[in-house]
Amino acid sequence: MIMSDRIEKVEMSKTMIVATRAMDLIKQGVELIDLTVGEPDFPTPDNVKAAAIKAINNNKTKYTFNEGYYELREAIIAKLKRDNNLEYTVKEILVSGGAKNSIHNALQALVSVGDEVIIPSPYWVSYPQMVKLADGIPVIVETKQEDNFKITPEILRNSITGKTKVLIICNPSNPTGSAYTKEELEALSKVIIEKDIYVISDEIYEKLIYDNFDFVSLASLNNEIKKRTVTINGVSKAFAMTGWRIGYAVGEESIIQNMKKVQSHGTSCACTISQMASVEALNGPQDTVEKMKVEYERRRNYLQKEIDAIEGINCNKPEGAFYLLPNISSYFGKSFNGKTVNNSDDFALYLLEEARVSTVPGTAFGAEGFIRLSYSNSMENLEKAVAAIKEALSKLK
Repeated sequence: MIMSDRIEKVEMSKTMIVATRAMDLIKQGVELIDLTVGEPDFPTPDNVKAAAIKAINNNKTKYTFNEGYYELREAIIAKLKRDNNLEYTVKEILVSGGAKNSIHNALQALVSVGDEVIIPSPYWVSYPQMVKLADGIPVIVETKQEDNFKITPEILRNSITGKTKVLIICNPSNPTGSAYTKEELEALSKVIIEKDIYVISDEIYEKLIYDNFDFVSLASLNNEIKKRTVTINGVSKAFAMTGWRIGYAVGEESIIQNMKKVQSHGTSCACTISQMASVEALNGPQDTVEKMKVEYERRRNYLQKEIDAIEGINCNKPEGAFYLLPNISSYFGKSFNGKTVNNSDDFALYLLEEARVSTVPGTAFGAEGFIRLSYSNSMENLEKAVAAIKEALSKLK
């Protein structure tokens, strides 16, 4: 049977070779240190869990409006004003089953057949595939490590064609951890406004910012950029609520209304219990978010310093999220025990076999020559991983 042309364009995850081998080792009883995880290793705050239990006991278990509970949209409005200096109405907010669902809805609403969507690389794995599912054309634009993996106004301007419809930015970034300063965003916004394109600004890691970095939401710069921006956020990363599946999109009413059409024929609405828990997450005490951030920063400082000090590895210090993206390309061509490392996939497999440390090859993010390390793990495991990685790499000649 012939599948649709649309689905034939979409690729499975490029991490499956390493992931499959990792699962085989686990089945054999081999203990691995997992540095691939893309979610907090902390539990959901107790007050949020209590709000969910209360919602169940109060029979908040029916469908909600397609766009989400009014209480949650009000909480999002308050959060945006408090944290981002942004003002929106309830008609400009759509609650969805996770930030990924929000991005999918935005692309389905904005992109027509043949429209180009600019995606700076390294990129989150799903961006290009979601563009393809919207019958758009992902235009991968390479950034430079010396620019901290951030797209510059010059690169953006040179990448825009008559077919360009949308730019996707992830701020702070998965997989690089890089975050844009206000000045960098202002420079990009001038090009965006001049060329009259839309922006999907994925800000899901907004709360995980270090070294007193001043996070600025793109849409807050001025009214012109606000009209062109769909801001994506959620509760997954900041509140350790990945499994609760609540994300949201905010933007001009005309865009959000069309995104609602998409969602109405897809998921209908997000989980009601999770929505009520998210109200508490946004409105309640924020001390647990700060505690998690402090611990992430401690881990980042340790892991970045140790990895960057390994001979042959160059690792930028990220401003946010919980990832490192070290450059490991100097090891290409080196061998141990009859196995040669020729690319990022080989490097990740080598660490899996020799160090028993699981990582994600950069090819998954359009970043050959790099691997992604998550420091959403205990300090004890990070210390063990560093020691094992150093020993394994010392064998490569």
